[in-house]
Amino acid sequence: MSQQDVLHQAFELGYTYTRSTGPVVGRFLTELKKRRIVGIRASDGRVVVPPMEYDPDTAEALSEFVEVGQEGEIVSFAWVKTPRDAHPMDQPFAWAMIRLDGADVPMIHCVAAETEAAVGTGARVKAVWADDPVGYITDIRCFELL
Repeated sequence: MSQQDVLHQAFELGYTYTRSTGPVVGRFLTELKKRRIVGIRASDGRVVVPPMEYDPDTAEALSEFVEVGQEGEIVSFAWVKTPRDAHPMDQPFAWAMIRLDGADVPMIHCVAAETEAAVGTGARVKAVWADDPVGYITDIRCFELL
């Protein structure tokens, strides 16, 4: 087979569709726009934040929303000494697993802190809201230490 016999076709890989957030994630984002945080009750009674559509143990659909607090406790964290362009903050900060008051499963978000030494497991934090919430996870700008 010669090079002349090979067929060529230009191809561009792209995702030409959009996905709706659905009733569970959509409700979570709608509540963030109102400066409220909700989780969902799993079949074993645990409150999961952010909410998920299906129970991780039974695969049953979940629908019982629970408003949780805007304060919580750091369960674990990683310090970011040199933030990159894609990070949510331009000064050093912590990624933390935060168990909000009323929730059983921690969520991951960023924590503003002056130094790494100021952050620790068990430290209390509170949500800092964006000036104009729009229904994205970034409506919680960050958490700050209490």
